[in-house]
Amino acid sequence: MNNHQQNQNRLMKDWRKRWHSAARLTLGLALILTGCNKSSEPSASAIDVIKVGEYASLTGTEATFGQSSHNGTQLAVDELNAAGGVLGKQLKLITEDDQSKAGESAIIVRKLISRDKVVAMLGEVASGRSLEAAPICQQNKIPMISPSSTNPDVTKVGDYIFRICFLDSFQGAVLARFAKDVLKAKRVAILTDVRQAYSVGLAQFFKERLIADGGTIAAEQNYSGGDKDFNAQLTAIKAANAEAIFVPGYYTEAGLVARQARQLGITVPLFGGDGWESPKLIEIGGPAVEGTYYSTHYSPEDQSSVVQNFVKKYRERYKEIPDAMAALGYDSAMVLADAMKRAGTTDGPKVRDALAATKDFSGVTGRTKMDANRDASKPAVFVTIKGGAFKYVETISQ
Repeated sequence: MNNHQQNQNRLMKDWRKRWHSAARLTLGLALILTGCNKSSEPSASAIDVIKVGEYASLTGTEATFGQSSHNGTQLAVDELNAAGGVLGKQLKLITEDDQSKAGESAIIVRKLISRDKVVAMLGEVASGRSLEAAPICQQNKIPMISPSSTNPDVTKVGDYIFRICFLDSFQGAVLARFAKDVLKAKRVAILTDVRQAYSVGLAQFFKERLIADGGTIAAEQNYSGGDKDFNAQLTAIKAANAEAIFVPGYYTEAGLVARQARQLGITVPLFGGDGWESPKLIEIGGPAVEGTYYSTHYSPEDQSSVVQNFVKKYRERYKEIPDAMAALGYDSAMVLADAMKRAGTTDGPKVRDALAATKDFSGVTGRTKMDANRDASKPAVFVTIKGGAFKYVETISQ
């Protein structure tokens, strides 16, 4: 081997040594960087969560309903997580806004199930939007709990659909009893929102019971949600000499109806159902809603420890008194968590079975017991507006 070949061999050996050293250094750096990246990623416990979907009217014509219900739901989720979560995992509430629009609920719920892989669904406040979403949850075997959809058809969709509020069949009956016994009205006019399943159903149940109890429907008039002018309907009602006017709609229109009724010189009592439950009712109606009444699901004036503890926590967080939608939102999340704990799993069919077996669950809105139709039996609370504020009147049970 000549000197030239020896030099080439030495150079090759040196190059190989340097290459191996560089490779080892690169590998070491890669391992270090990989370790750093792992430490900056969410830990196993941070990503090991239970995803719960919520669809709510956070904006639009019924925005205060959705906002209150969401606030109550979020408060419950945060309390549960602070206490250790459910089944050793943290709850993750994934909330979507349906904007109070028809059709949006179905789109949102499909996304929550297919994209976000939620194991249960909370919503909606409005019966019409719950009826859009319920078939999708039923088809996918995702348990759904409506906090306050009172139309009986909601849970008839299927055995994965639940509610924790009373039904309109009950609410309509107690409203008829209230008209007769408290308002002393035998001739009642009804002004119905024909675009809302809630309003149409409640009007029908009220009418049936009032007539059965010997009352008379003085006039029946309709409007469509979003209308601003009710003068024609109210003029017809005034001519019918009604002793009271039942408006089974939502707070936006109810406030406008009250204002226009008083402007027309109508002085008889106006009353409605839980769709009136919103501070916006007073804001929209002003002095015209003084002395009006509505039925709802709870009163913050209830002195029970469960209610007053909830009111205290809610006020500390949101700086306002919780309404019935907030209380029902809170209870819906708590009932779901209770069912998951009893089921020992988040598996849809097993959670469904546990929900169906719920009995004597003590919540803010009373004791929840699911009947064979997955409906809860609850009392109705009556509220009046006095001095620009909501005041408790009485509670009527089944």
